[in-house]
Amino acid sequence: MINTGEKHVDGDLLATALVSGIHRVIGQQELLNRINVFPVADSDTGTNLSLSLSSALGVLEGGVGKHLGTMLAAMADALLDGARGNSGAIIAQFFQGISDSAGEITQFTTYTFSKAVSLGSEYAHDALSKPREGTVLSVMAAFAETITHQVSANSEDSFAVVISRARTRVDEALADTPKQLDVLRKAGVVDAGAKGFAELVGGMSDYLNDGHMTPMPETALLDDIQAPVEFSAADNTSKFRYCTECLVTAGDIDRRKLREALTELGDSVVLAGSKRKAKIHIHVDDPDAVFEVARRFGDLRGEKADDMHRQQHSTHVSSRTFAVITDSGADICDEDMERLDIHMVPCRIQFGDRGYLDKVSITTDEFFYELENNPHHPTTSQPAPGDFRRQFQFLASHFNDVLAITLTSRASGTCEGAQSAAKRCNAPGRIHVIDSLNASMGQGQLVVLAAECATAGINIEETIRIIEDQVAKTRTFALLRDLRYAVRGGRLPNWVKLIADLLRVTPLICVSPGGRISLCGFLLGRSNQVTRFARLVASRVKRAGAIEIGIGHALCPDDAELAAATLQQRVVQVDSLKICNLGTGIGVHGGPGTLLISTRPSVSANHFAVDAD
Repeated sequence: MINTGEKHVDGDLLATALVSGIHRVIGQQELLNRINVFPVADSDTGTNLSLSLSSALGVLEGGVGKHLGTMLAAMADALLDGARGNSGAIIAQFFQGISDSAGEITQFTTYTFSKAVSLGSEYAHDALSKPREGTVLSVMAAFAETITHQVSANSEDSFAVVISRARTRVDEALADTPKQLDVLRKAGVVDAGAKGFAELVGGMSDYLNDGHMTPMPETALLDDIQAPVEFSAADNTSKFRYCTECLVTAGDIDRRKLREALTELGDSVVLAGSKRKAKIHIHVDDPDAVFEVARRFGDLRGEKADDMHRQQHSTHVSSRTFAVITDSGADICDEDMERLDIHMVPCRIQFGDRGYLDKVSITTDEFFYELENNPHHPTTSQPAPGDFRRQFQFLASHFNDVLAITLTSRASGTCEGAQSAAKRCNAPGRIHVIDSLNASMGQGQLVVLAAECATAGINIEETIRIIEDQVAKTRTFALLRDLRYAVRGGRLPNWVKLIADLLRVTPLICVSPGGRISLCGFLLGRSNQVTRFARLVASRVKRAGAIEIGIGHALCPDDAELAAATLQQRVVQVDSLKICNLGTGIGVHGGPGTLLISTRPSVSANHFAVDAD
């Protein structure tokens, strides 16, 4: 039982009050997403705030006897690491200011708390390159100013009373945000980030006043919460494509110079943190330019880049019944990615000490150039655990179902990572994860099929049945004409290359029905390799039915065209044939010149004769 007349709070009491506030924000994440129109109408403020604040729960819930200063320092650090989006970075910087003000003290009086939140508000304001009134900054300032005024006017008030009065002022400042920003007034909403901060204060105030702890909420149905008014995302679409973030660590970061360098690259710049660790948030078209700048100021980690245009189109324009997402191990033509609103989580690529987000901060052409010229052979790794969770959380907040189709589990931990992330999401939509047991174009064909089902209005259950039926029937073959890269990457011993060169044989690899990528044959001699490879694949395709073919090439488009012509001559019925650039999944082992062919039986047109309504 708490004493509501106390004029101070210790680490345990403040931690519990903050947990109550965080639970309240998480419970409102769907509403926050739906009213999110500033700075960009990408409908993710609720998701970003929930994920950001959730990163501090481990610190706040970690037993009793918390030292206030130590707890706040750990919380600020956790928030900085877990900050997502513009709003998450601002919240992290607010608590960084509170932590710096608290120092080593063991409890807050109302006076020292007023100093701490005032510094937090200043830190948050200074984190933005172009701070705006009518946002969370205005509400934070109102919170700090009200507490400072109360302490100056009447130092006898209890902590609970001070916070309760500040809560009233916060609600008033929140209601004023549409008067300060035209985009909010036109949409008929308050600022989403400011609303999230108000919910945090509300949850804290409830606990300090009556001991009521807001519980971790059950997820609501999407239909339970509707946007107050219709709002076109086109009214406030960012001119930049990627919401880009990363962490920089160093002994002494020159934050002024870092901010100046970032401001030249894009907009919505937020620089949170300290001289030792800085969280960068910025909207740009070229995420790698951000990472390149960041590396000049310290060690880089936590790179991420979300496609805001894809998010906006999916949530504001798309009429699909469910969302489809995959990892960058899938090779899919750009036009299909755009046409079908397919979302992608990038895998990670590392050349020595230089890291990239696959297909986001490095293109496939750039990758193969580095593969040929960089002295460091690349390593590839599955998406970071938080990458899947962040995108799942966002999509499951806007769709009743999300279907993820991943790289074969026999070659990567990506599927397991996606399944783990799905279990940790608390958004209302259901998340379904399917192991493609395939890679590259084969995986891509399954993803495209799922997205076509969504476009046609086929329900999620029938789509899953279709995809699972197609998994075992989708085959992928690759021609590796240069074994140097497989040897450099440790996939093949050097003696295999020596023997292949001596005997003038070229190995073929395939993805088995069980999902294993392995050697499946050789081509003898070096003449007419592409034609003979295509003929071999055609011979393995059953002639009693139509098929769809995908061809991926690593900087050899003429070879891809020759393979396509050969397949069309040899296969009885080709319903679809698509050619696109080969990605890193297979390309890292085959290098430039690698040619890949995938085949999948066509799905009956009856499946797509569904009324989307």
